Amino acid sequence: MTPYRAIQGSFGPFIGILIEHYAGNLPLWLAPRQVVVATITSDADGYAREAHAALDAAGLRAELNLRNEKIAYKVREHSLAKVPVLLVVSRPEAENGHVAVRRLGASAR
Repeated sequence: MTPYRAIQGSFGPFIGILIEHYAGNLPLWLAPRQVVVATITSDADGYAREAHAALDAAGLRAELNLRNEKIAYKVREHSLAKVPVLLVVSRPEAENGHVAVRRLGASAR
């Protein structure tokens, strides 16, 4: 048996052990979706697109959520999906060039 076949054959169980160990809360570098940029109102859509483009340019696996839904629903949806970082953008953040950062598992402030 060549080393390549051994590595290939043990990769599936390794990923299963990793997911079980982290209970699905994978570290940022390993998560399939690292960051989600979500808006509260449609007024901030342009700035959210700019923030998403900057994250893409930095090499992060980012997703943009511009759907017209309540922010509590978006936060819950992405928390259940175990996305490590959620960047929330509203009109005041867009005007000031900021984002509100919410880390998975961190208490809300």
